[in-house]
Amino acid sequence: MRIEGVDHVEFYVGDAEQFAFYLCTAFGFRLCGQAGPETGLTDQRSLLLRQGGIQLLLTSALTPQHPAAQYVSRHGDGVASIAFEVDDAAEAFARTVSLGAVPVERPAVYEAGQDRVVTATVLGFGDVSHRFVERSGDREVFLPGAMDMFAPDPEQVENLLTLVDHAAICVPAGELGRTVEFYQRVFGFSQIFEEFIEVGEQAMDSKVVQSPSGKVTFTVIEPVTDRNPGQIDAFLSRHGGAGVQHLALLGDDIVGAVRTLEERGVRFLETPEAYYSELEQRLGRPELAIDDLRSTNVLVDQDHWGQVFQIFTQSMHVRRTFFWEVIDRHGARTFGSGNIKALYAAVARERTTA
Repeated sequence: MRIEGVDHVEFYVGDAEQFAFYLCTAFGFRLCGQAGPETGLTDQRSLLLRQGGIQLLLTSALTPQHPAAQYVSRHGDGVASIAFEVDDAAEAFARTVSLGAVPVERPAVYEAGQDRVVTATVLGFGDVSHRFVERSGDREVFLPGAMDMFAPDPEQVENLLTLVDHAAICVPAGELGRTVEFYQRVFGFSQIFEEFIEVGEQAMDSKVVQSPSGKVTFTVIEPVTDRNPGQIDAFLSRHGGAGVQHLALLGDDIVGAVRTLEERGVRFLETPEAYYSELEQRLGRPELAIDDLRSTNVLVDQDHWGQVFQIFTQSMHVRRTFFWEVIDRHGARTFGSGNIKALYAAVARERTTA
């Protein structure tokens, strides 16, 4: 079994059309397909959005029995499946189940003309599953015979965002090691990074796992219970257990992307001035102009391989759980954890001098 990358990410949402409108208007995604009763999926409505190499599938339930209805009732809108592109979906399903994965959907074949897609699904963490997707024929056809595809947009469009860089996963205290071991044993991932992060009286433990191809990366985080409750505790409480806290979308011009997204109504977290006044002392001169970073609230960190620039959106979720990250890598392979400490220290200094 070889996991080539993230085929798509499926969200279960209360209103797929409303969710799609926001992502298309604000983030620049394009509506490329739809499925529902008219295509044979009688108990759901699904919309396919694309930008660069990112595919988002938004699914709403049309009956109380559909899994999306149950998911939204428990968690609100959120990531329900991170789909893996594989060369043999049936083999991936059989292998992962034999290694302990819980089966969700047995292999199913979708065909129309020369286009063929095989899918199969196993459970990952919490209520989030992993769908194996095997494609042949026209790769633009998402689900032949079960989804109507729209004609390509005749106007040339700008892709501000290109790929899913990583997913940040929150798990309850005590489940970090078990979750990492599960991905290593069942999916063949490797642990590539770990860090214990202290922020004042709060703390979290994190490990990063990655597929052998290097194209699927999960940052897994658990709270530390002998410290004061923090953002991970809040997520787990409001979300109702383990889940995807944020998706990081990769771009190659983060300053330009943030300015465009802000003009479209995306709201990002603000960064205190102290963060930028101390930036050169902390890291040296960044590869992007400090004035540009300051004006867009973009953060920067570095590792042995280079620098990483990132920014997080404010959560638009009614429970204030899920949010997005925009990330731009200049060689760096890690995840900007130094920014958490630097931000906290900068905020603390501004409060004492205010």
